[in-house]
Amino acid sequence: MVELLQKYLWIYLVAVSVVAFISYGIDKSKAKRNKWRIPEKFLLGISLVGGFVGSFLAMQTFRHKTKHWYFYAVVIISTALWGFLLFKLYTA
Repeated sequence: MVELLQKYLWIYLVAVSVVAFISYGIDKSKAKRNKWRIPEKFLLGISLVGGFVGSFLAMQTFRHKTKHWYFYAVVIISTALWGFLLFKLYTA
């Protein structure tokens, strides 16, 4: 049962990271064209719910939201929380 949970958790984390990466890319594209933007709450939230890898990679790839310290803070906090959760799951 735990192995199944681990498998689906990794699939979830990859999927959320892909959504986060794409969202940052779309937001950067819209920012360049002065179009409607994706709310910062969504970008921060997607990191917290598991998209921390995609968020960080997108920040570096698109050079987007890199001047806002709180985006880095949320990515670090999210990484720590998910790391702790994964540690507990694998050592249970």
